[in-house]
Amino acid sequence: MSNPLRGEVIRLYKNLLYLGREYPKGTTYFRERLKAAFMKNKDVTDPEKIKKLVDRGEFVIKELEALYFLRKYRAMKRRYYEPEH
Repeated sequence: MSNPLRGEVIRLYKNLLYLGREYPKGTTYFRERLKAAFMKNKDVTDPEKIKKLVDRGEFVIKELEALYFLRKYRAMKRRYYEPEH
C-alpha cells in the first residue's frame, strides 16, 4: 500500500525544484542540495515525522519566496531611487 503522504512529498519536491531555478548560487547547486536533503530522509516511514518534514519544507518555500522578493525589491530600489549618502 502506498503512503498517503507520498503525493504531498512529491508536490513539495517539485515546488522546491521550481523555486530553485532563481537561487543565487545557481540551479545546479540548489538541485544537488535538495536531492541530498530528500535522499537523507527517504527511509522515514512514520507519518508524524513525514508531516514534520513536509512542514519544514513549506517553511523553506516561504523563506525562498521572501529571499526572491527582497532581491527584486532591492533591484527596483537601486533603479529608481537616488543613493543615500
